[in-house]
Amino acid sequence: MTNPQIDYAAMAAQWRAERETNLKASRTELLAQLRALGISEVTAEYEGYGDSGNVEDVTVQPAEVQLPESLAAEVGDFAWSLAYHHHPGFENNEGGFGTLTWDIAADSITLDHADRFVDCSHSYDEGL
Repeated sequence: MTNPQIDYAAMAAQWRAERETNLKASRTELLAQLRALGISEVTAEYEGYGDSGNVEDVTVQPAEVQLPESLAAEVGDFAWSLAYHHHPGFENNEGGFGTLTWDIAADSITLDHADRFVDCSHSYDEGL
């Protein structure tokens, strides 16, 4: 009986490539919809901690343009997926948060992300 070796690095690379393909397709589709509405910029605020999280807010410019609820949900999903792609696991433990800003005209995305962590400095001295 053979012991199959699992190539975790290859699996991770394949998953990353699949995520990139899905993100690219979502981005192309959303870009066309947002441009059709006359939107020039999208901002999405996200937050994750304690093994969960979500997109807190999605806003657009110009502010007078109303983003349909279903499209806002799609943009939120895209923002979460992109943040997770670049910072996998940020929702764990103390978590992380950030802002995705998408310049629709230039199709340029800025991801401003921060990870939280607990720091501890310990010393033990005996018999001094």
